[in-house]
Amino acid sequence: MADFLNSLRNLRRRKRAAEQPTPRGDQRVAVIGLGRFGNSLATELMRRGWDVLGIDENARLVQKYSDTLTHAVVADCTDPEALAQLGVDEFGSAVVAIGTDVEASILVTSNLLEAGVPNIWAKAISRQHGRILERLGAHHVVLPEHEMGERVAHLVTGRMLDFIEFDDDYALVKTIAPSVVRGLPLGESRLRSTYGVTVVGIKPMGEDFTYATADTVVEKGDVIIVTGKTAAVEAFAELS
Repeated sequence: MADFLNSLRNLRRRKRAAEQPTPRGDQRVAVIGLGRFGNSLATELMRRGWDVLGIDENARLVQKYSDTLTHAVVADCTDPEALAQLGVDEFGSAVVAIGTDVEASILVTSNLLEAGVPNIWAKAISRQHGRILERLGAHHVVLPEHEMGERVAHLVTGRMLDFIEFDDDYALVKTIAPSVVRGLPLGESRLRSTYGVTVVGIKPMGEDFTYATADTVVEKGDVIIVTGKTAAVEAFAELS
């Protein structure tokens, strides 16, 4: 029975690989840590046609996702030899998606840097953890729980429909168009000089989103995408 199940898994894996477009060299990524965040990320990368190597110390998780990912292996990536044996240094990108084990996260990131992986993303569970990863040399550091909490807080406390903030205090907001922007072409609204924001997209009622231009006229009930400094877009979204 075990041999039959292994054969069936291999058949499914080959079929899945045949259905996916052939990844380019830069479309191979190692995801280290197959918890909720790592698996969600790896699954989305697979959906986009990437070649994903999932790695975790937990054999149960590896077995659970072995039919979902291109490859899934049990390994301790705090050991640089394990990374070398898996050939992770040949991948264009690697994601350290380890959960609460800060020491393991730091060690794995260090090993990936020493291996010369050109594009390393690392998950942090706190700002302090994130600063350590940045000082270590991780190319990208994300704090998914913090960022999602901050985003939801903006949605709960204001009139925003969506909110994304970037590292340099710049934000993108989706909101219902306030009265100050309605009824005249955007080029005449002086939003940038008065409120410090720019409307870059618009969704008229009953229609799809489209680019906003200087000639765009915003009407009551339209949804708009606004960019600018975080404080400016926050204040603008509060206008009625």
